[in-house]
Amino acid sequence: MKPMRVGLLGLGTVGGGTVEVLRRNREEIARRAGREIVVVMASARDLAKARPVGVEGISLVADPAAIVSHPDIEIVVELIGGETRARELVMAAIASGKHVVTANKALLAKHGNELFAAAHAQGVMVAFEAAVAGGVPIIKAIREGLTANRIEWLAGIINGTCNYILSEMRDKGLPFDVVLAEAQRLGYAEADPSFDIDGIDAAHKLTILSAIAFGIPMQFDRACIEGIGKLTAADIKYAEGLGYRIKLLGISRRTPGGIELRVHPTLVPARRLIANVEGVMNAILVKGDAVGPTLYYGRGAGAEATASAVVADLVDVTRMATADPEHRVPHLAFQPDRLSAIPILPMEEVETACYLRLRALDRPGVLADVTRICADRGISIDAIFQKEAGEGEEQVDVVILTHRTREKDVNAAIRAIESLATIASPVIRIRLEELL
Repeated sequence: MKPMRVGLLGLGTVGGGTVEVLRRNREEIARRAGREIVVVMASARDLAKARPVGVEGISLVADPAAIVSHPDIEIVVELIGGETRARELVMAAIASGKHVVTANKALLAKHGNELFAAAHAQGVMVAFEAAVAGGVPIIKAIREGLTANRIEWLAGIINGTCNYILSEMRDKGLPFDVVLAEAQRLGYAEADPSFDIDGIDAAHKLTILSAIAFGIPMQFDRACIEGIGKLTAADIKYAEGLGYRIKLLGISRRTPGGIELRVHPTLVPARRLIANVEGVMNAILVKGDAVGPTLYYGRGAGAEATASAVVADLVDVTRMATADPEHRVPHLAFQPDRLSAIPILPMEEVETACYLRLRALDRPGVLADVTRICADRGISIDAIFQKEAGEGEEQVDVVILTHRTREKDVNAAIRAIESLATIASPVIRIRLEELL
């Protein structure tokens, strides 16, 4: 059988890794796919820089549109990133009857509904394992491995940059800014790190995971997103003393009122496996009604880790290319005409336990005022910890752990607490999840 001919849009880190993995594991991949998979064309902004990547036998072009329109290309692999140009190229590839493999989480989170509808109408596939958690096969696990289950919730460490920063802050007691600078020096964080540390990257990935888990359209614009920029070494230390670790989690949960879709720093019990995922590693915990909790762990970025997922998608597309389009695995796990209209739950209606840290004047009656405010809003307190005032100190830290409470009630309590004359600074709130 003739080889499956592939065109790469982008020969950067992941593109070069994809060429290398396909070349190194050529025979093994062909045995699995049923035919050889060969990159025959690739585009790069700087052709001179691309040539040392190991592109012998590959036709190099500067314009990716030349690949999309080439009649011999059967699968287009989009690795250029961004939204506008990538969307144009992917839509053009679909319109030309070509299958698409992409690692572009932003493209899918914002335009996935349009892309999947176009692909379904054209009878081609859009595969995207590499868009979430690099080499961890979480898309296939949820879409196919857990098909028998009604997914109840998922929670993931899906941004390695943030996980590295939080791990270093906990291990070394350093402030956020110092660790961020070190992460930039080591290449774990970009010169402009906002995409990662503000939680946007994680929200793109969570949008994709929630769509597959619950059979809903992509709804990135409905996600609640909170980054790690305001976390302090003090909060990480207090959490550790209480038996918790702070992780930036993407959480999506099925509730009677709708689907929760939220990214934020979260206290997790230190005894949980996911709490012990350190450095740049990723991990996703998925709870199914039949299987219970399942954990998927691995490297979430890097040339060959991400290339592993790209090549896995190429093998899947090659296997399924001749199958009846109506009997392929659906893009979002559920048949396109059976997606659910269940809404995304507004963040104010979400229920979580909370960690609250107050900076209060060391005077009698302060805790009584705070606990009364919580009680008036139906907030049940699980524990209170007050740091002893040092010599000459007039202010002390007070840490409160609450039971599960609606977000809007906690917001109201925080506003009331901050209005007290005895509270010296804004209340720090970090949500807490037991992940049972």
